[in-house]
Amino acid sequence: MTAVKNPARSLILVTVDCLRADHTGFLGYSRPTTPFLDSLAPESLLVPNAIVAGAPTYYSFPAILGSRHPLALGREVLGLAPGEPSLATVLAEAGYRTAALNAANVYLSPRFGFHQGFEIFSDFLDSDLAQSGEPDSRDRQLAWYSRLNRGLKHASRHLRPFNAVYDELYFQYCQWLASRSRAPMDSLRRVPPANFLVDQALTWVRSVAGQPFFLWLHFMDAHHPYYPSEEALAAMGRPDIDADRARYLNSFWDRGDLNAQRLRRHLDDIIALCDAAIRWVDTQLSRLAEGLLELGLWSEAALVVSADHGEEFLDHGGRYHAPVKLTEELIRVPLLVRVPGVQTARVAGSLFSLLDLAPTLLDIIGAPAPPEFQGRSRWEALRTGDAAADPVIVEAVEGCTNPFRPEDRIGSRLLAVRDSRYKLVLHLADGREELFDLEADHGEHSPVPVGSATKTRRRLLEVAQAHIAQSAVGLASPARLRARLQDLQQTLECGTATEDEPELNFLQVRTGT
Repeated sequence: MTAVKNPARSLILVTVDCLRADHTGFLGYSRPTTPFLDSLAPESLLVPNAIVAGAPTYYSFPAILGSRHPLALGREVLGLAPGEPSLATVLAEAGYRTAALNAANVYLSPRFGFHQGFEIFSDFLDSDLAQSGEPDSRDRQLAWYSRLNRGLKHASRHLRPFNAVYDELYFQYCQWLASRSRAPMDSLRRVPPANFLVDQALTWVRSVAGQPFFLWLHFMDAHHPYYPSEEALAAMGRPDIDADRARYLNSFWDRGDLNAQRLRRHLDDIIALCDAAIRWVDTQLSRLAEGLLELGLWSEAALVVSADHGEEFLDHGGRYHAPVKLTEELIRVPLLVRVPGVQTARVAGSLFSLLDLAPTLLDIIGAPAPPEFQGRSRWEALRTGDAAADPVIVEAVEGCTNPFRPEDRIGSRLLAVRDSRYKLVLHLADGREELFDLEADHGEHSPVPVGSATKTRRRLLEVAQAHIAQSAVGLASPARLRARLQDLQQTLECGTATEDEPELNFLQVRTGT
C-alpha cells in the first residue's frame, strides 16, 4: 500500500439522496445500477457498513459536513449553526475554491446554514422546473372537477362500504385525466436531474483549473417521485416504462389508502424506476470523471460517494424515509473513497459512522480537523484494514416529518446504538427498546427476547446513556444560541425548549446506574 501523506490535491464529495447501500453494484447488488462506480472499486476503498448519524436529510447532514451529532445542539436546531465549522469552511480558510450544487433539496438550503464556506452555493430552488404561470382553461376545468370530487368524497365517507371503491375509482379517474396531457418524462421532474448538475460542475471546475478545489454535489434523482431518463430505463432493461407509466406508478406508490399488501402489486416496477434513477447518476458521474480527465484533474482529485440515508420499499411495511424507524435500509449507506495513488480495497466488516467522514476527508488531503468536530479521522485505520470500531449512534426526533414547524421538532428522541453485530433501538417517547442480532436476523424482524443477551443490552444502553449526557452539555453552547437566534429571526416563532434529563433518567433506570 502506497504511503502518501497528501495523495489528493482536490476533493469531490458526492451525496445521493435516498441511495441504499444494497442498491449499488460495488456492494453486491445484482442489478446494473452502478457500472461506472463498480469499475472504480478495485482502486477505491469500499466500506460495506457505513452508517449515517441521523435520518432523514435534516438529521444526517450536520454529521456529514459538520461532524456533529444532529441533536447535539438541541432538538430545535436544524442544519449547521451560524459560524459552526464544517468541511467547507475549513477548506475555504485553507485557500480552496469551494462550490456546492444541490438539486433543490430544501433542507440543504442557506436557511439551514449549509452555504457556509462555499464560494458558489447553488440549490436551484428557484429554477424554472417548478410550475408557474396563469391557470388556463384546463386548469379551471380541473378546479371544477376538484370541487365535485370533494363533495363526492364527503358523501362517500358516510357510506363506509363504498370508501375503498370510491378511492380506487377516483385514483383511476385522475390517472386517466393526467394521461391526456401526454407529458414527456422531462416535464414531470421537479428537481434538476444529474446531467444538469454535472454540466454545472464541469463549467465551474474549468473556471478554477489549476487551483485546489472542494466540490459538493447532492443528487435527488433517486428520491421519490422517480422520473429517470429513458436512456437509463433502457440500460436497466425497462424500456417498457414510458412517461405515462412512470407517472401512474409514482402516483400509485404515493397512495395513503392502500396497505402494504396492495402496494406490493407494483413494487418491482417502483424499484425499477428507482434503480434507473441511480443508473442515471452513475452515468453522469462517469461523464464528470471524463471531464476531469480531459482537464488533467482526475489524477489529483479524491472522489467520495455516499448518501444521506436510504429508502424503504416495504421492507418493514413502509415507504420512503420518515423519522419513525431506524432500520438498516434507512441508515446503512454506500461509501466509496477513491484517492489517486493509494491502492485500497473493501474493508470487510468495518463499521464507519458518517460522523467521522469530514475529519477523514480532511486527513486525506492533509488538512487538520477543527476541535469542534465530534468525529475523528478513520483514514489510517481504513487504509490498513483495521476493522475495529466503537459502536455508532444514529438519532432523530421521532415523527418530525415537517421540521419547518418548530413544534414538530420537539418530540422525543429516536435512538439506535449499533455495533458490528447488534443494534439497540430506543423509542424514548414510550420507553420501548428493541435489540436485534443482525447476524442471525438480517431483516430485523425478530427482536432478541427481553432477558436475553443481557450483557450486550447493558453495554449498548451505557453507550446511549453517555451519548445523551454529552448531548445535554451542548444545550449551553454558543453555537446553539446563535442557531436559535437565527431561527427566531427567520420564523418569528419559538418552540418550547426541552431538556434531556428525562431521557437520561430513563437510561439510568435501564442500566441500573
